[in-house]
Amino acid sequence: MAITEQVTTFADLVEDLQNRVRVQTGVTAVSNVAKRFINMALQDVHTGFGEKFTWAERNAILVTQPEYTTGTVTITQGSTSLSGSSTLWKTNNSFGANNMRTTGKIVINGGTEVYSISAVASDTAATLSSRFTQSDVSAASYVYFEDEYDLDADFLRPFDFSFFDQNTDIKLIGRREFRLRYPRNRITGKPLVASIVDRPFVGNTTPVRRVMFWKPPNEAFMVPYNFITNKLAVDSTGTALTNLSSDSDEPIIPLQYRHIIVFHALANWYRDKKDDQRSQEAKAEYTDLLLRITGDHEIGSSRPAIQPRLGPYQRAAKRPFSGARASRFVVGSAFDEIRQ
Repeated sequence: MAITEQVTTFADLVEDLQNRVRVQTGVTAVSNVAKRFINMALQDVHTGFGEKFTWAERNAILVTQPEYTTGTVTITQGSTSLSGSSTLWKTNNSFGANNMRTTGKIVINGGTEVYSISAVASDTAATLSSRFTQSDVSAASYVYFEDEYDLDADFLRPFDFSFFDQNTDIKLIGRREFRLRYPRNRITGKPLVASIVDRPFVGNTTPVRRVMFWKPPNEAFMVPYNFITNKLAVDSTGTALTNLSSDSDEPIIPLQYRHIIVFHALANWYRDKKDDQRSQEAKAEYTDLLLRITGDHEIGSSRPAIQPRLGPYQRAAKRPFSGARASRFVVGSAFDEIRQ
């Protein structure tokens, strides 16, 4: 890093932090601590301000799957084995997805219970995630649908906490409210409400975040949506990263704002060293910078303006001249006027 330049790369941020706390550079243990504080600061800067930072905004398109009702099913009470006749469950539809998939839902013979699919073995064989509680059915009708869909791999949280989609057609509500409103989510149609749900980890440590719709889609819909990314860094080849790792990696924060990361890391450094005064000073500097960044007109929405309520004032000013002499009073100019 040139001594006169703004911090740019991960190496620059680490070196600047070490210089500010006046520790010896080049010591692995000290550098590792500095790197950890820099990455913590990078994450914290984006906490709670997702919709303000345009550089962290991304967009994606979700395509829903049509319901599937072809053929009939047979299953006995207490069983989880579902047999199909004239079904093509493991055959791709027009959108390149199987007609039936794991985590999909099914309603059998017009019942009120909704069963989840835990496995699809073939075009005519599938397994329910729970035992069938209704009476035995043979050659019965069914409706297979999907009310949950994977979100983009970089999804951290919604951009808009009121609506899920860009067209503001699908209202976004909390998980608890969603469960209370739609305990048996089985009537398909055009999606009107959505909620973000977290599912158990699958084979790795990556969180599984999905969107759940009411009504479950009955046909293919294209749903464009915005979100805040969890990839807050980028390497020299342009590959998005969750954390800064190599010396040449850079945060996605614009260059003119990147020194805010150092001030946040500095506050944590002094805090851990029990130097409360310096920690508070660094935190105050960080807070001031954050407020200035979020107040930047290029990032935030339109700034609030004080607009007086003129109606009551005009009515009060006009009252003494109402009636026959009302024409003597003039409003709408720079000053109240009384005609002579």
